[in-house]
Amino acid sequence: MTQTVFGITGWKNSGKTTLVERLVAELTGRGYRISTIKHAHHAFDIDHQGTDSYRHREAGAVEVALVSGHRWALMHELRGDDEPPLEAVLNRISPCDLVLVEGYKREAHAKIEARRTGASKTEPLTPGDPAIVAIATDHPIEGESVPVLDLNDVSAIADFIIDHCRLPERNAAE
Repeated sequence: MTQTVFGITGWKNSGKTTLVERLVAELTGRGYRISTIKHAHHAFDIDHQGTDSYRHREAGAVEVALVSGHRWALMHELRGDDEPPLEAVLNRISPCDLVLVEGYKREAHAKIEARRTGASKTEPLTPGDPAIVAIATDHPIEGESVPVLDLNDVSAIADFIIDHCRLPERNAAE
């Protein structure tokens, strides 16, 4: 299934995670079904030493599914294989109204560039990425070729994404 995908990109400490978190709350509050994908540039664990799933993975399992009455998770160990492309991960996401993708600077999906005072780098990403359709910032910037939004006005950013992605109207009762 082809999912509607929209990204949030930016340098480290630019406010990406906070923006995605706030957008998920805003959009689900409006009745949308939202999924997220976060790209990490480092090794990470979602289970920890001593847990059963950790022991299965450490023993050599390629995939470990953890299932309960409240949630399920599937962990896949690459074991030397290449990181899967975004498209392969999207194919594993259940149907939803919108997949918000954090990171993946080099992918071609539409994105908002987050810029925040105090980010690790201040070099704009827009000149080198035609997929950036807007900038969300906490400080004044001028001379941009895309709309500039207030990083703290999550409602306006959500409106922009809904309009850009042509999402159908929803209400919280749906």
